[in-house]
Amino acid sequence: MPSIDTFPNTYPNRDYEITHVNPEFTSVCPVTGLPDFATITLYYIPDELCIELKSLKYYYLEFRNKGIYFESSVNEILDDLVEACKPRYMKITGEFNTRGGIHSIVETEYYQPGWISAE
Repeated sequence: MPSIDTFPNTYPNRDYEITHVNPEFTSVCPVTGLPDFATITLYYIPDELCIELKSLKYYYLEFRNKGIYFESSVNEILDDLVEACKPRYMKITGEFNTRGGIHSIVETEYYQPGWISAE
């Protein structure tokens, strides 16, 4: 997988929300070999680092030929992005297109140990 680049958060003393939406995510079903299509939403509250978008785009493109289940792809994305930027909070939502009459949504979250939202 390509590296996920980051840059310094200009406002690390403030909790604020960042949302990036990728409506063109694709991967491959490990059973049928057919493509799966999804919208991946990345929502996070940065700490010291923010995710750079060009590298995020290329990271997502690496899933295009990867045989992986919906649940695994969303959890793998969370693990990789948390490792890259060590956010205060992060949530990944994968809304997968209907296949076989079933529409699937997979969500996973990360909370930085000791972080408490100001809300």
